[in-house]
Amino acid sequence: MTVNKHIEDFHGLPVFDFVTAVDAGSELPEPGAVAWKIGIEFDSDQDWPTRWGQFLDRVDTASVTAVVVGEWSHDGPVSFAGPLAAVLAAADRLPALRGLFIGDITYEENEISWIEMVDVTPVLTTFPLLTELVVRGASGEYTDGEGLALQPVRHEHLRALRFESGGLPGEVPRAVAASELPALERLEFWIGVHAYGGTTRPADLDPFLDGGRFPALRHLGLQNSEFQDEIAAALAHAPVVARLESLNLSMGVFTDEGATALLDGQPLTHLKSLDLHHHYLTEAMQQRLREALAGVELDLSEAGKPDDRWQYVAVAE
Repeated sequence: MTVNKHIEDFHGLPVFDFVTAVDAGSELPEPGAVAWKIGIEFDSDQDWPTRWGQFLDRVDTASVTAVVVGEWSHDGPVSFAGPLAAVLAAADRLPALRGLFIGDITYEENEISWIEMVDVTPVLTTFPLLTELVVRGASGEYTDGEGLALQPVRHEHLRALRFESGGLPGEVPRAVAASELPALERLEFWIGVHAYGGTTRPADLDPFLDGGRFPALRHLGLQNSEFQDEIAAALAHAPVVARLESLNLSMGVFTDEGATALLDGQPLTHLKSLDLHHHYLTEAMQQRLREALAGVELDLSEAGKPDDRWQYVAVAE
C-alpha cells in the first residue's frame, strides 16, 4: 500500500501550497497563518532550489513558523542533499521556524521507498528551536543514494519527532535512543519491511519501553511493522505505557496474538486513544477490545482478513 494524499494540516496550521499560488497569481496569506509548502511538479520548468528562493523573496520568512517540503525532483528519484543544503543555508532567515515536514510526497509523485533521503541530523543542529520534525524517506540500502540517517544529538526544544518509511534503517531508532531530547512528547516510527531496506528490529525499540530515556514522552507510535504482535507483547509490560496518553500500533501485521498480549498485560484504560487501524483481528477480538477499553478512543478501522495468507503493512513500496 502507499501514501496516497498530501497532508492538509501541519504543526497546527493549514498547509498552503506556495508554488501553486504564485503560478496562479493568487494572494499570499500572512506568513504565520499557514504551513508553507514548497514543491515542484514533474513537468515544472524550475527546480526546487529556484522555488525555494522565490519563497524566501516573496514571503516575510522571519514570521514563518512551519514549512512543508514537497516533491523536489522533476523526473525520478533525486537525493534530498541539494534541497537540504538550501534550507540550512536560509536558517538565519527563518528564526521563527518551529515545524518542518520533509517529504510530503505521494506515490503518484514518487513511491516512499524511492524518496532519496539523507542524514537529517543537520536539521536539528541548525534549527535549535525546532519543536516538530517529520521525515519521510527511504533507506540507503534500497536506493542508490545516501539514505535516511540520523546521528545522536542533543536538542533542548524538540517535542514531536516522526520518521515515515517503507523500510526504516535500524540506525535511526538507535540514534534517537542515544539522543538527548528532554522536551520530547511525541515519537513515532513507521518501521516498514526488509524488502524495502528496513533493518529495524524489535531490539532497536527496547530503549523506548522502560520510560527512562524521554521523561516528557506522552505519545508513542511503533507502527507499520511485520512484527507488530511482538511489539505489542513487549508493550504489555513496558513501564513507559503507564505514562502515555496515547499509543499507536497501527498500519502493521497486528493479529489476535498481539491483542491478547496487550489485554493480558498492564491496564490500558488510562489511555485517551489507542490506534490499531489496518489490522488483522477477528471480529471476536475487536469486540473484546471495545469492551475492555470502553473509555478509550479506539481506532479499529481498515480491518483485514485474519485468515488471509497475505498480510501486509500499510506502507512499504
